Amino acid sequence: MPVVSLIKEDGLLAGAVIRDLETGSEHQVRARAVINATGVFSDGVRKLDEADAKSVVAASQGSHVVLPKAFLPGNSAIMVPHTPDGRVMFAVPWHDHVVVGTTDIGVDDVSLEPVPMDEEIGFILTNAAKYLTKAPSRSDVLSVYAGLRPLVKVGDAKSTAALSRDHTIHVDDSGLLTIAGGKWTTYRHMAEDCVDHAITLGRLDEKPCATRTLHIHGYREEIEDLGHLGVYGSDATEIKAIAALDASLAAPLDPSLPYIGAEVVWAAREEMARTVDDILSRRTRALFLNAKAAQRMIEPVAALLARELGRDDTWKREQIASASALAAMYVVPVNDNPN
Repeated sequence: MPVVSLIKEDGLLAGAVIRDLETGSEHQVRARAVINATGVFSDGVRKLDEADAKSVVAASQGSHVVLPKAFLPGNSAIMVPHTPDGRVMFAVPWHDHVVVGTTDIGVDDVSLEPVPMDEEIGFILTNAAKYLTKAPSRSDVLSVYAGLRPLVKVGDAKSTAALSRDHTIHVDDSGLLTIAGGKWTTYRHMAEDCVDHAITLGRLDEKPCATRTLHIHGYREEIEDLGHLGVYGSDATEIKAIAALDASLAAPLDPSLPYIGAEVVWAAREEMARTVDDILSRRTRALFLNAKAAQRMIEPVAALLARELGRDDTWKREQIASASALAAMYVVPVNDNPN
């Protein structure tokens, strides 16, 4: 439900209008504080508030390749402090695979689905070859993906690599509170800082922040006995119960990945999954781990999701087409270049 406009009263923000993409209906959501935490899309939201708002975000693309675990056996990661472009490079064990990255390229085109550039893939493979058990080729890559960093503009910096990864909070005259920059590793500190500002801005009751000791949903002290379902924590028991009631939901959706049908059912019932893309990209990591395996999973996932959501064959065909187009973007084309 994207924000399509902002509600103002006497020049101050009082909420937002959001649109339901499934029905097309729009709804007003009123609030005493409006937080713009939209990453690389922050400037777009600020321009809904003030058309000539000066940009505060510089988007930087970082790409990654995923390889079989054999390229980095064991559980230790590799961190290379200096690559030819001045960035840090890493190779990290991830869900029984290895993710290698990253790059840092300033981009003007802010997209929901950024695509790794060919030169980024070559750069990663060339540099990774110096540190992995053997030199990876394009045919070894199981998946490739890119993300966009919402770096905060500072002066006239020519390179996004020179920009700070710290977060910043900006409050517009209307009261719109924008938080940008930062990193995944500091998300709790960012949230605390942002909410503290929102409390002041919205004249809300002040309370001590609990994030330092707050367990996220699914917290479980030990997860080793849960296998790949360990990522669900305490919810793994419920997923196992779904699989126990229907043996067909206990089987892997593809032999190359551990994900089972019960996870699709759980995602639809309890995690608000609405599309095949939701399942492959966000409720599981299938598309990021092995794009071709994810392609093979599309039809069975669409069938399960259609059943759970009560969708018809037309919806299922549309989902298959949409997910197939997306998955193709994660497959590395093999060419004559050795990298």
